[in-house]
Amino acid sequence: MNTETFRDLLLEERKRVADAISYLHEENSRSHEEDAEEEAFDNHIADAASNTLNREIDTTLEENSEHVLKAIDAALQRIEDGNFGICARCGKSIAEERLEAMPYATKCIECKRLEERG
Repeated sequence: MNTETFRDLLLEERKRVADAISYLHEENSRSHEEDAEEEAFDNHIADAASNTLNREIDTTLEENSEHVLKAIDAALQRIEDGNFGICARCGKSIAEERLEAMPYATKCIECKRLEERG
């Protein structure tokens, strides 16, 4: 397995996710300020509920992106440690096709399916 290819893929994905987090953080900060100004002039309950929902969605997206960023960093560390592409559950190799689709995967497809079934 060519880990350099996956390192490049992970670094590219890391930049994309970090940019998304920065954008969401900036948007959330700005929307909080704008919402505070709007609430001073307009107190319609539907508008307030809509603003709250939008903030919650953005916050959830930001949190999920932060989880992905941590997973990417962990995958980069596994490359450094020499155990990238090894299933954390069974110790077998993770298929390259799976890693191409999700380069920060920690489990082979069989173990992931077992985990999802509960």
